[in-house]
Amino acid sequence: MKRGLPKVETEGLKSFIPEDEIADWLEKTKNPTPERVREIIQRSLDKNRLEPEEMATLINADSPELAEEIFEGARRLKELVYGNRIVLFAPLYIGNDCVNNCQYCGFRCTNKEVARKTLTMPELDSEIKALVNKGHKRLILVYGEHPQYDAQFIHDTVMEVYAQKHGNGEIRRVNINAAPLDIEGFKLVKSAGIGTYQIFQETYHRETYAKVHPSGPKSDFLWRLHGLDRAQEAGIDDVGIGALMGLGDWRFETMALLYHTIHLEERFKVGPHTISFPRIEPAIGTDTGQYPGVNDFDFKRLVAILRLAVPYTGLILTCRESVELRNDIIKFGVSQIDAGSDIGVGAYSTQDEESYKKSQFVLNDGRSLDQVIRELCEADFIPSFCTGCYRLGRTGEHFMEFAVPGFVKRFCTPNAILTFLEYMEDYSSPETKKAGMIQIERELERMPQSDQKAKLTERIQQVKQGARDLYF
Repeated sequence: MKRGLPKVETEGLKSFIPEDEIADWLEKTKNPTPERVREIIQRSLDKNRLEPEEMATLINADSPELAEEIFEGARRLKELVYGNRIVLFAPLYIGNDCVNNCQYCGFRCTNKEVARKTLTMPELDSEIKALVNKGHKRLILVYGEHPQYDAQFIHDTVMEVYAQKHGNGEIRRVNINAAPLDIEGFKLVKSAGIGTYQIFQETYHRETYAKVHPSGPKSDFLWRLHGLDRAQEAGIDDVGIGALMGLGDWRFETMALLYHTIHLEERFKVGPHTISFPRIEPAIGTDTGQYPGVNDFDFKRLVAILRLAVPYTGLILTCRESVELRNDIIKFGVSQIDAGSDIGVGAYSTQDEESYKKSQFVLNDGRSLDQVIRELCEADFIPSFCTGCYRLGRTGEHFMEFAVPGFVKRFCTPNAILTFLEYMEDYSSPETKKAGMIQIERELERMPQSDQKAKLTERIQQVKQGARDLYF
């Protein structure tokens, strides 16, 4: 396989985002009745993926009263499908060299203020050691788009991450956020044992896309749009989609995420494993104030609407958002968050006070992993570092067999308890351990008596006696 970026081939590709149809639905569903909104919420609570007309109706239900009904529906749906567990991960930026010129991004090739850095393998090892020693077990590796960050490089860095073990800890799952590859490239990356491969379209609106991506491989809308199709064809059955909210009209982008979901379901019989909806944030040397943005109320609405529209898809909320907003939004739909994050290249191991110069954008939640975990417990959530589904083959279509009927809680809650207990035994502060043990007792009390609960109780004792990486 040749090193470097793949050749962009878009002959025969067409967009599956119907811009005129989206505009029509948003126009036709204005001023919905409360009865219609409640019908749609109930369809979601019955664990049906919503249709575009239904999502547009919820988007247009923008009164405070109807918005609160949508929020409550999202809260109920999250409990029905996912329970009250929250999966934790950390982003790890491998390198910020980039050949694209994305106008909103601190990594763009024309930005002279960003400090360029790519981790060497020894530096990567130091980053992993720092993360493992904080208690992390799940990472997402992030790469700029550059010839040196090709499929072989991604494969090799993933293998290096998995090879590290420090004390009782190691990274058990690596997800990827990187440029689109060709099928052979995706196959090579898959062979490293990755979890989810994320490609964010940033904006699905072609005119806006062209304006903010004037040059570089990323300027090809169709190559990026069909990137996850190629990943699926290569055998990567867990893929993540996303849009950078605030580049354009959030209503359009939210609708487009649903159309992308429908496209994947129709073509591959499985939708995205995760959906992300980061908001545009300030970045060094970058004028992000020129974009419309999304206010907090509409941001909360779009998260709740996404939860209702795709009941069995994970929703990811990042440290871009403030502590207060994260604590609010997490209640009605989010299933994964990052914590203790630093997005400066090399920042975890060096504690570089100027890591912002190597960062893609600014973070707004600077809490430590331990503090986030303690506050989750105090809010009656169960933190989870679980990776059991990946080791047992519950991915892609097989995952959907468990997720769609609402059986996720049967596996994920016990696994969340076991991985959380590992964290408390090995890494947590005394205050967090106290709060965590109270939360585990709550979870056990909620479980009906069963053989599985008996096995879980046995495994809890095994973890306390030193066993690790036990899962159902």
